[in-house]
Amino acid sequence: MAVGKEILTKIRSVQNTQKITKAMQMVSTSKMRKTQDRMRLARPYAEKVRMVMSHLAQTQTDHGLPILDRRDTIKRAGFILITTDKGLCGGLNANLLKKFFAQVQEYQQQGVAVETVCLGSKGLAASNRVGLDVVASSTNLGDTPKMEVLLGPLTEIFQRYADGELDVVHLVYSRFVNTMRQEPCLETLLPIGQNVLEEAAPESSKYGWDYVYEPNPSAVLEYLVRRYLESVVYQALSENMASEQAARMVAMKAATDNAGNAIKELRLVYNKSRQAAITTELSEIVAGAAAV
Repeated sequence: MAVGKEILTKIRSVQNTQKITKAMQMVSTSKMRKTQDRMRLARPYAEKVRMVMSHLAQTQTDHGLPILDRRDTIKRAGFILITTDKGLCGGLNANLLKKFFAQVQEYQQQGVAVETVCLGSKGLAASNRVGLDVVASSTNLGDTPKMEVLLGPLTEIFQRYADGELDVVHLVYSRFVNTMRQEPCLETLLPIGQNVLEEAAPESSKYGWDYVYEPNPSAVLEYLVRRYLESVVYQALSENMASEQAARMVAMKAATDNAGNAIKELRLVYNKSRQAAITTELSEIVAGAAAV
């Protein structure tokens, strides 16, 4: 029965793994609801900031803000790469990094230098592995995104764009569609697209916008632009965290189901081997009795 003992050991090992994956599935299900609520709550703030900024930008064409300037040619590109800190979430990070590296390769073929700000340990490890220039990073973000943790890396890349060291800044993250679907998303964060500034134009045409600015319109616009960019990154981080928990829940459920199927197959093999051993012993006993 040596073979039977080995099969029993495998069964116990798979059962222990199944308990772990089941527990992780339940934890991810609980966290997913919280991250989805946080993601939905972050959307109205970003929309209102964008609306006010668009009104102000349309009335103040001579703003003189470097962060709103457009570059005629792209010589250096920056990326804000948002990934997870932990694994076991299916192909979430793999799909996102595939899209990210495809864009990086396209820029490198055009002779454009690339700089990266990594939010999440998986993206940081992948960027260092291929030798990308990582100018700032933040890892161990936890289950709740905190703006004070993001301010350092974001200030670095926004300042580099304002100083003219970067010509374009892209935001890369996983967009939450539903529990079963998460899409890798690559957006242009800077320069701010004209469609973003004019998105509230239909609403502004209905009402007369007359603001009194303190201390001056340029200072207010500069503050709003910074708050808008931060809110967009925060929203992307919230979307990525919701995608992470949903992907991990689905992956752990699949792992739990596969472990159950493996246990059934191993029990079947064990019962067959046990029955074969019993049949062999009976045959030997009967053969011995007949010989006597």
